[in-house]
Parts: sequence; C-alpha cells; structure tokens
Amino acid sequence: MKLAVLGAGPGGYVAALKAARLGAQVTVIENAEVGGVCLNWGCIPTKTIVTSCELLSRAREMDKFGIELSGTVTPNLARIMDRKNKVVGIQVKGIRGLFKSWGVTLKTGRGVLTSAGAIEVTAQDGSRETVSADRIIIATGSRPAQIPAFPFDRRNILSSTDALELTEIPKSMLIIGAGVIGSEFACIFSALGTEVTMVEMLGRVVATEDEEVSDLLEHELKKKNIRVITGTGVEKIDRRDDGVHAFLPGGRELVVEKVLVSIGRAFNSDALGLESAGVSRGSRGEITVNARMETNVPGIYAVGDVTGVNLLAHIASAGGVVAARNAHGGDAKIDYRVVPACIFTSPEIASVGLREHQAKEQGLAYRIGRIQYRALGRSHVMGEITGFAKIIADASTDRILGGHIVGAHASDLIHELAFAMQTGRTAREVADTIHAHPTLSEVIREAAEDVHGEAVHVPKPSA
Repeated sequence: MKLAVLGAGPGGYVAALKAARLGAQVTVIENAEVGGVCLNWGCIPTKTIVTSCELLSRAREMDKFGIELSGTVTPNLARIMDRKNKVVGIQVKGIRGLFKSWGVTLKTGRGVLTSAGAIEVTAQDGSRETVSADRIIIATGSRPAQIPAFPFDRRNILSSTDALELTEIPKSMLIIGAGVIGSEFACIFSALGTEVTMVEMLGRVVATEDEEVSDLLEHELKKKNIRVITGTGVEKIDRRDDGVHAFLPGGRELVVEKVLVSIGRAFNSDALGLESAGVSRGSRGEITVNARMETNVPGIYAVGDVTGVNLLAHIASAGGVVAARNAHGGDAKIDYRVVPACIFTSPEIASVGLREHQAKEQGLAYRIGRIQYRALGRSHVMGEITGFAKIIADASTDRILGGHIVGAHASDLIHELAFAMQTGRTAREVADTIHAHPTLSEVIREAAEDVHGEAVHVPKPSA
C-alpha cells in the first residue's frame, strides 16, 4: 500500500512512522521542516526557553536554600535562543533518522492535491513532481491567527513564532490574549525582566480551565508584576517613534516596545487543492473527519490541528496513529474522552476531563476533593508550596470525572488522573494506592482522600 502524508508535524510524522511499521510504502511531503510547528516553533522551543527562565528564577532565590552566589545572574537571550535552536536541531535530526531507518521517503516542497490519489509537489527551486498514493493523510496543522487590526511586522507586532526569534529582551511588552500561549509568554518575558501587560477579552485568564485554576494563575501573574486586564480588548494599535501605542476602550492608552498577538490559531487548509479531491471543510475552515480520522472522501484522512479538534500535539499524534492503522486496513477510532492538557506557566497548570463549571452545566451530582501543595513535605523541601490539586468525582459511582493541578511538575502528575479516568478507577481506589513519601505525587492521593473528607493533612473545619 502506498501512503502519502501531507505535513510532517506531530500528526504527520507519527502517522508516517506508524504506517511504515505496518508495512506501508510511505512518502511524506513537508514544505518547511520535520516536526512541524510543535517541534520548530511551538512546544519544544517554548519549553526550552521556559526551562532557562525557571533556572534563572531559582538562581535568584538560591540564598533561600543556603547557597551563596557572588555576582549577578543575568539572562543572555541570544544564548538562550541558541540553546533552543540546538535542542530543536537534535530533535529534527532524530525524526529524519527515524524516517531513514523505516524507509520513509521525505520530499521537501509544497504539496497540493490534484485528485483523491495524487499530490503535486512544488520544490523551492520551482520544479514539480507528482506523488501517487493509494491513501492520503493530511496533517498540515495550523498557524498563528491574525486580524487586520494587528498586522504582524515581525519587528514590533509579533506572532508567537516571531517571539521565538528575538535576540534582545524587550523593555516592555503588551500581550493581546491571555490564553495558553499568551500566558506562557507572559511568564517567560517577565522572568527575563520585561515589563508585561496582558489584555484579555474574556473575564479571566486561561478561560478554558477550571475557574479556581484561573483565579490562582491570575493571582500569581500579578505577584510577578504582570499587569492583567480582563474583560476588555484592544481597539487599535499605532506604531510610532516612541513605541507601539495600544488603545483600549474608555480612552485608555498603553505604550510598549513590543506587542505579541496571541488570539488563537488558523487552520492550514487553504491552497491544498481540497476542492480537486472533493474534501469538505467546516464553517471555520477545518477539515471535517469522523472518529476514524476519515474525511468525506474514501481513502483520504486528516489529523491534528487542521481538523479543528483539540489543537494539541498529542491529539495530533494520537490521530496520526489511528489514521495510519485505518489506512492500512484497520478499524481504529480516536477517543477524546480523556485528554490531558498542560500549560507551562509559572506555576504549571495541568487538567484532564471536566471542569467544575462543566459538571454544573451538565447537571451532574459530584464531589470535590482538594489539597494544597503546602500540605506536602516535598513541596516545602523544594520550595514549591504554591498550588493545589482538585479532583471531581461522580457522587454515586465515585469515578473520577476530572482533575486539575496547579503547581510544580503539574504536567507530569496529571497522567495519574488521566490513567485513572481511562481505566474507570474511582477516587477511593486512587486514595487507597500507596504513594511514595516524600513526593509531589502525594498531592493526588490526598486530593482523592478529600473527595470523601478523609485527607490527613487538612485542618479540622471550624465549628
């Protein structure tokens, strides 16, 4: 079976490798670099910079741990970006090596469907060739969304991609949008010494998360001297000699050195020749698929951001595996019921399943278990006492409906709750599982105990 994969991001390259393992003859077409946005301009670059910022913040408080450091600790953004590029380069080389190992053919160029079984590839030198295939997987991802009022110029008005190429630390920055990406960059640039202001149309930061999570993050952002303005938008921006002027409702005006626009993502579904192949798109421009990752055209699949469902790298990879199996004659389906999500702010945020407001909206009877990080010995040892874990459990079955963690290593800890949900475990079963001491994982056990009002490290309620 000949399979063509359009796009080599976390959906496309994983699909290609899975299909090759199953015995398919695979060709991947990628216009930029293997790894896609996640590896080159998203997940890995930002987390590499986050790691540098975490070390910088820890170095500034070393005296609290009895370590005396002479001199000053100063961030060198050019070197931080150089390390980021090296980390990305290693990962890119690894994917290319896997392609070679499994016999996957990589063609660099822009791919356009000319029929349901052919893709025309235009290389950078203008030369063209046609790749014929029995099956096609579209994995072209997404890009930063922009609107005419905030045109990217890569110098003063930046996308998240542009922000990853800066080599000098801005003195001041306005971030339009306080969602996942905007909040992560706010923490990054604040740690580097930039004066950061965030403006968010919605009533709270990271509005997709549990309300308690949003409240704590906003409190921590303000503690970092990040100015947070919610419930309003930016009406227009004007570039002048003294900086970028941003105008808010009510006559408010902000003057900053840089503006980072973080208002969502746009799907890379245009100029793909979908019409020639008969592939349908939804109202937002997304390629519509079913649980088998099939489009409306037999033999053509789509995975990842371009489908408009949960724009997360691990969702793209999961979809890529499903599509590869089905393209090879399988009958796999993707399951969106249990999808962990992580936000690499300071502190970290991680969640899975229902938020409490969603449980209320659905009219579910539920119990809440909650424990603060400061209740753990390990948190004090690490100097990481900010945060909490929260579990939402069904009142009758005790099965876990959702879990939320704010605090150190939340992105690692959330997977215990994800596994518990995937396997139908109850809060009682999680609470009865012995957790090693002293570890941060104890926050999960105690939150599960608190679902039944039995957490040991919680003070007795006042009468």
